[in-house]
Amino acid sequence: MASEIESSLEASFTSSGALSGPSVFLPPARSRIFKIIVIGDSNVGKTCLTYRFCAGRFPDRTEATIGVDFRERAVEIDGERIKIQLWDTAGQERFRKSMVQHYYRNVHAVVFVYDMTNMASFHSLPSWIEECKQHLLANDIPRILVGNKCDLRSAIQVPTDLAQKFADTHSMPLFETSAKNPNDNDHVEAIFMTLAHKLKSHKPLMLSQPPDNGVTLKPEPKPAMTCWC
Repeated sequence: MASEIESSLEASFTSSGALSGPSVFLPPARSRIFKIIVIGDSNVGKTCLTYRFCAGRFPDRTEATIGVDFRERAVEIDGERIKIQLWDTAGQERFRKSMVQHYYRNVHAVVFVYDMTNMASFHSLPSWIEECKQHLLANDIPRILVGNKCDLRSAIQVPTDLAQKFADTHSMPLFETSAKNPNDNDHVEAIFMTLAHKLKSHKPLMLSQPPDNGVTLKPEPKPAMTCWC
């Protein structure tokens, strides 16, 4: 009796096309989408970083982001097609108020950016971290810290050891790079692809616990700066 039922089920699946075979059409698998938000003060080069990764080059001209700037790039990781969405928000509060809640919705990872030639942008990082907490981002969401404009060596104000201590305090890996000259240290491509690999494999970016002697930053007045991106 069991064998008859099994044969009947097999025949029914075959006739309905539920069993895979050369004549059965299977729709293409949908790509997984990872939403990564890029946060930091104005003029730190957030737009230039996202443009470099998605377009493969430095933008010809840059203007202050109004509201939210969105870019997307499809990549293949271990044979799977992944879509990486980079959301870049305005660093100035007056441009952000109406968009903030939508910006933080369904976030998979956060990239904090500071300008290595502007100490004030580095001291603003705690306020950006606090904003993430206020919008209830889970603690297990991957976060990375990126120091931009490392090519402007003579103008650097934020030493690597200070940035590394701050990154360790907040359990974030640190990258120093240049959107304008991607060969000048950590390549922008490698930064975002490393993050995408970790998201796909669900592996933590940091395994160690933050040290006891962490770095505490206090915001400084932000002087008017020319954007070198």
